[in-house]
Amino acid sequence: MEEIKIFCPATIANVSCGFDVLGVALDNVGDTMVVRKTSEKGIRITKLEGQDLPMETERNVAGVAGLALLEKGDYEGGFEIEIHKKIKAGSGIGSSAASSTGAVWAMNELLGRPFSTLELVQFSMEGERLASGVAHADNVAPALFGGFTLVRSYAPLDIIPIHTPSELYATVIHPQIEVKTSDSRKILKTNITLADGIKQWGNVGGLIAGLFTEDYDLIGRSLVDHIVEPIRSILIPGFDQVKSEALNAGALGCGISGSGPSIFAFSKGEAMANEVAAAMKNVYKNIGIDYDVHVSKINREGIKTLQ
Repeated sequence: MEEIKIFCPATIANVSCGFDVLGVALDNVGDTMVVRKTSEKGIRITKLEGQDLPMETERNVAGVAGLALLEKGDYEGGFEIEIHKKIKAGSGIGSSAASSTGAVWAMNELLGRPFSTLELVQFSMEGERLASGVAHADNVAPALFGGFTLVRSYAPLDIIPIHTPSELYATVIHPQIEVKTSDSRKILKTNITLADGIKQWGNVGGLIAGLFTEDYDLIGRSLVDHIVEPIRSILIPGFDQVKSEALNAGALGCGISGSGPSIFAFSKGEAMANEVAAAMKNVYKNIGIDYDVHVSKINREGIKTLQ
């Protein structure tokens, strides 16, 4: 192949209790990209639609991630990249991760798959470093592996795919404000109490156990964040009310998607996910804040080729 068109999914990172280590891919929300081989060395961003983002290779997350791959490969040519953004920057559902992973996944396909998925995660993390100042993997891992993923370790990098229950759906509401990941990290504490750590570790273990056993009640009980949500939620207008209404409508659990301002909820079944969406929308209608809302099953495939 000389050219490929792909879908790059949006992702929910942290998943309440798993700051920087848990993430999940969405099915019907994402960007599209077109990547093609060129004889000219290096990477060029030739088109960028949907968002006002840099097109210079070294300032664009797709360009930086792609350069990381080229540095490790033996390809003598280069690539052109078209990015059609459907995920808003600063939305909290992995906009930078979609571009970073899409670039390296497509390049790897065009080169005959010389790199493993784990290596693609490492290249993509360089795009995340540019976007947020931290090379985190909780968005890029599920985009590349699909489904839920656990970053068991960063040094060395160890990604564990997690089972996805068949009836699990996500509802994500994005109030039309922007919260930059770099800014939301600055307000976080660098130390936690042992008591909070114990509660958080219990929830991470409970969530993973619930996902593998398809125990929806256990999933819901475990979607509690004692460390990050109490701090970051102050940046999101109406967060407490949205969470309360989502849970009252029947959601299993509710929390901040990534660094916000998007808020996610998990539900058992699509019908319940739509009821939760209606409850969440009503909050922002009453507050007077514009929003986007998505109801999605979990994307078990990750990035995929489009015809």
